[in-house]
Amino acid sequence: RLNYLVVGPWNHGGWGGAGQKLGAIDFGAATGREFREKLELPFFNYYLKGKGKLDLAEATIFEAGTNQWRRYDSWPPRGAGSRKLYFQPGGQMSFDAPKTTAPRDSGFDAYVSDPANPVPYRQRPIPPTYSQGSTWGRWLVDDQRFLKGRSDVMGWETAPLAEDVTLAGNVTAHLFASTTGADADFVVKLIDVYPETESDSTMRGYELMVANDVMRARFRKSYEHPDSLVPNKVEEIPIDLHTQSYSFKKGHRIKVQVQSSWFPLIDRNPQTWVPNIFEAKDSDFKAQTIRVFRSQKAASYIQIDVAGAQPIRP
Repeated sequence: RLNYLVVGPWNHGGWGGAGQKLGAIDFGAATGREFREKLELPFFNYYLKGKGKLDLAEATIFEAGTNQWRRYDSWPPRGAGSRKLYFQPGGQMSFDAPKTTAPRDSGFDAYVSDPANPVPYRQRPIPPTYSQGSTWGRWLVDDQRFLKGRSDVMGWETAPLAEDVTLAGNVTAHLFASTTGADADFVVKLIDVYPETESDSTMRGYELMVANDVMRARFRKSYEHPDSLVPNKVEEIPIDLHTQSYSFKKGHRIKVQVQSSWFPLIDRNPQTWVPNIFEAKDSDFKAQTIRVFRSQKAASYIQIDVAGAQPIRP
């Protein structure tokens, strides 16, 4: 079996253009043209015309941050090392596991998720998707600071990085959480926070979403057999953020956001137990208190495959 994978920094079809910028993010070169000239054209010349030599790795992945193409013999890379970023008190995050909880620290952070006031996925007003001037094609790189001030979006971030941290493979969130309800959505975003000293004023303090996904908690154990949450019981909620090739640069911060709605990208969860959410009545939608734990016994964290890291041992 012969496979070649190419992953570039594009939206759908972006490889057909210049591919140097997506929204405010500049990749430093015309990545779309590089793909067509150095990867796509040699591939078709070799297999369709029998011309030239083909020197393709099984996986050719663009690493944003350093803005370099990387070659791998598999994706995710075999034998990748992993590190864990733990949520800490005061909205902090670090590679150190939580220590003994301070006397006045509850060991968790809490927010109220209200389906009547869901967290928007983009800054409002949102232009119609197919209208002139629509920014739909680049919303995934929008600055996430538009959510500052919302009490239903929790965030934890590292101190400025002393050295580059380069993702190369899997990203997975492990939340230890509870709810006063019987169901909940957990949206997790991994974010690169640019320093305020950026030479480009547009990028000062910019919060770039690097990876994201959502877990509807009723499916935390099985998609075939959904199961309700027990009110106020702490459970581990795994959220697969898929794979990424990205370098958080020295001086940047790594941030994680957690919220329980992402409207209208994700339909609202009633947060009570209904067998079929699509048949939920207005009266089923209830505000609930969500707790995300960060104690020794219930330590929420993000696990990332990191280039150059040692594998985590069981």
